[in-house]
Amino acid sequence: MRPLLHQTPYKALGLVFGIVLLLVSFVLSVILGSSHTSFTSVVQSLTHYDVNSNEQVIIRTTRIPRALFATLVGGNLAVAGALMQALTRNPLASPSIFGINAGAVSCVVIAITFLPLTSIDQLIWVAFAGAAIAAFVVYFLGSLGREGLTPIKIVLAGSAMTALFSSFTQGMLVVREATLQNVMFWLAGSVAGKNLDTLVPVLPYMLVAAATALVMAHPVNILASGDDVAKGLGQKLGLVKVTVAIIVILLAGSSVAVAGSIGFVGLVIPHIVRFIVGIDYRWVIPYSAILGAVLLLLADLVARFVIMPGEVPLGIMTALIGVPFFVYTARKGLRSKGATS
Repeated sequence: MRPLLHQTPYKALGLVFGIVLLLVSFVLSVILGSSHTSFTSVVQSLTHYDVNSNEQVIIRTTRIPRALFATLVGGNLAVAGALMQALTRNPLASPSIFGINAGAVSCVVIAITFLPLTSIDQLIWVAFAGAAIAAFVVYFLGSLGREGLTPIKIVLAGSAMTALFSSFTQGMLVVREATLQNVMFWLAGSVAGKNLDTLVPVLPYMLVAAATALVMAHPVNILASGDDVAKGLGQKLGLVKVTVAIIVILLAGSSVAVAGSIGFVGLVIPHIVRFIVGIDYRWVIPYSAILGAVLLLLADLVARFVIMPGEVPLGIMTALIGVPFFVYTARKGLRSKGATS
């Protein structure tokens, strides 16, 4: 099927439109909430900050950090999902479906429960380790057997690891009920209540991983064509796959470290992007970053108004969007397989 934007000028124009949509979503995230603010107040808080103004304090200390976290985490998860789908050639691949998020969360909870770790610069390494362990085990289990790695086997492996890590997490909470409040944010997924100091330790990993993903766009295009084609074109498959895997671990691990378990962004966005621009990852990656950020900003915005004055956990909002999409994609894949068998 021809993509919605099939010519380069249209794709570039679409990218500009996406950036504008991202800026609008960011501004709305800063302005709207349980206490509404104005665009003028936002500008004044950045140019003439008044510590005696409650409105400006809310904007500077709560709203802007929250919007920044939603932007970065949404972009990270969407790019990670796009790369995973290229690496495994599986339309259902994403950090949440393959247990990477669950592995990172489980290791963070275990570390908080049994080790004196509280700062984000310590927990981020725990999250990276959990994401790496989950990714390795899922890939290993999905590759077992005569047929090697298949979409169905790797999805089943990811589901099994997600259930296993979730059981570990629940077990830790039963053993140490006192840690429940400390880890609830990692279980539900949230970008609320953050300060910019939390972002500093993880930002370098996010930026390096995102920049490397853009550099790897051309090799990923070849990789997505199949191992035989990649080998024929002289592609160093092992190096490319390891690099892509490291990028995914950095993107997913850093996102979990600062925002907990937020699922389905990495599943939904790459499919939407490929419908718009096709399968060229030189466009898929930047589009995924932008639209992933937009999705999480808008989901977080809606979460503030559903049960005001309370808030719906962000992980629940993305699940409401992602679960029907997952079912649709899975059914579509099964129908396609049945039609070709």
